[in-house]
Amino acid sequence: MSISQIPFSDIGNRLAGPSGIQELMDDCGQALTLYPDMRMLGGGQPAAIPEVQAIWRQRMSELLADGAALDKTLLNYDPPGGNPLFREAMAGFLKRECGWDVTRENIAVMPSSQSACFLLFNLLAGDSPTGKRRILFPLLPEYIGYANQALCSDQFRAVLPKIEERGEHEIKYHVDFDQLKITPDIAAMCVSCPTNPTGNVLTPEEFSRLRDLARENGIPLMIDNAYGHPFPGVIHGDFRPDWEPGMIFSISLSKLGLPGVRTSVIIADPAIVKALSNMNAIVSLANGNVGQALLTPLLADGRLIKLGSDVIRPFYKERSDFAKGVLSHALGDQMEWALHAQEGAFFLWLWLKKLPIPAAELYRRLKARKVLVIPGHYFAYGLDQEWKHPHECLRLTYSQPQSIVQEGLEILAEEARKAFG
Repeated sequence: MSISQIPFSDIGNRLAGPSGIQELMDDCGQALTLYPDMRMLGGGQPAAIPEVQAIWRQRMSELLADGAALDKTLLNYDPPGGNPLFREAMAGFLKRECGWDVTRENIAVMPSSQSACFLLFNLLAGDSPTGKRRILFPLLPEYIGYANQALCSDQFRAVLPKIEERGEHEIKYHVDFDQLKITPDIAAMCVSCPTNPTGNVLTPEEFSRLRDLARENGIPLMIDNAYGHPFPGVIHGDFRPDWEPGMIFSISLSKLGLPGVRTSVIIADPAIVKALSNMNAIVSLANGNVGQALLTPLLADGRLIKLGSDVIRPFYKERSDFAKGVLSHALGDQMEWALHAQEGAFFLWLWLKKLPIPAAELYRRLKARKVLVIPGHYFAYGLDQEWKHPHECLRLTYSQPQSIVQEGLEILAEEARKAFG
């Protein structure tokens, strides 16, 4: 038997097989290296914002100028839960800027939100002595990266949204509390806010009801804040979710312009933090030090909050309005379409109503024309029923330069018109 014929385990097949997130990252990586003329409207890559890049260049210069600090950053292993000084600084930042009652013991540093969620989903759910435990996603569509993270079958459950149609060309998804049931097998609920892929932001009432349901049933409510509060703060309205004991919040450095450092912060009860730290020791040994070293001085004052409110949020709001304008003009009124209300994050979520071909086929046609998008079906999982809606949807990123975004959206509109005939 050759090495290529060696059978994989059940978990090996689950993790090594094709997936939406693998396809997305392969597309992104190839576009950046092999096909530089590809119009990247598919990934979650942050934009190159000059004011943000200048801050990280300055921090790198400061590290390079301090030889002892640089040597310590590059040469040493930190504890698997994160550098104690960074955790202390992060706790102080969250207490001061957000009013959260946290200490260092509530903070775990992880090598990305993606890996943190993988560990959390399999820490809390799966096969157990009392039977199968499951993660509940209360609002589909939801992040593509969660879909294949379960280490056993039937570990995820999800609830279809209520779709509010706001005029001819705008929708908003809402949690359908009539259908949301916390059965004894539910170990935790998880939602991203702003939601990737739609940019949806929970209403204060929705957040409160989810929090209360979690409290009543003694389960964690997980909020993935990769695009939101407290940084980078790409939430266009006023709502900011508050952490409290029993919840699990995830914060990422990626959308601050630092995806390459692969660093995230988990805020949770000390028992969860300790468990994550122990798991991280097994799978990663330790975290990368560079992201923590870059960010630590900025946690001492209000620079991060100001960076989000004064630079990052307005930048993406302008890009969002630009992309919406281009796409609205290009699509016109020759077909039925709607965009999700633009409430945060980096995306347009386009619904091509009654699309006669699957969105996956439209993705392939666009890729042939050097435009990368993400078909909507990858963001729907945990269901025991067919759901046609996401097969009529696309996630579109507008973080690339405006000329690329405009070209890509105009080609998309051309291909959509061809599909409709």
